[in-house]
Amino acid sequence: MAPRNKEQEQEVLNWISDVLGEPLPNGDYEDVLKNGIVLCNLINKIAPGSVKKIQSKGTNFQLMENIQRFQAAVKKYGVPEEEIFQTADLFEKRNIPQVTLCLYALARMTQKHPEYNGPAMGPKMADKNERTFTEEQLRAHEGELNLQMGYNKGASQSGQGSFGNTRHM
Repeated sequence: MAPRNKEQEQEVLNWISDVLGEPLPNGDYEDVLKNGIVLCNLINKIAPGSVKKIQSKGTNFQLMENIQRFQAAVKKYGVPEEEIFQTADLFEKRNIPQVTLCLYALARMTQKHPEYNGPAMGPKMADKNERTFTEEQLRAHEGELNLQMGYNKGASQSGQGSFGNTRHM
């Protein structure tokens, strides 16, 4: 598990606040996000209608459903499944850095959606950079020997007197 990074956590909270257009409740990073209400409001602001029902109060199980709805919504939005945290990572504070990673991934994915025009966070996503090569360029390396073919410019292990000998104690 990666160590927690307080600067990244603060950057995520600032980004969420900017997207929502309102200040977040005071408290620790994991406590602000724990009940899933802020997360559901965030994804609804980014992609309206993503989470239809948000539990504002209730049992732990009902509040955990908010997190599960958020996870389903970000997966549908395009965040890779391996970057989405598990419910227990946030609710039981098992892996808070994974929560941060997921929110960075969500911020990154907003760049791929032209309908989103809110604040950005993190590095800019790379655009497709296709390259075309001529047949001549593709065949230019065929005359070269690579190191996997056994040729290493004369390097050998001769002079390494220990090869083949037994170890003397």
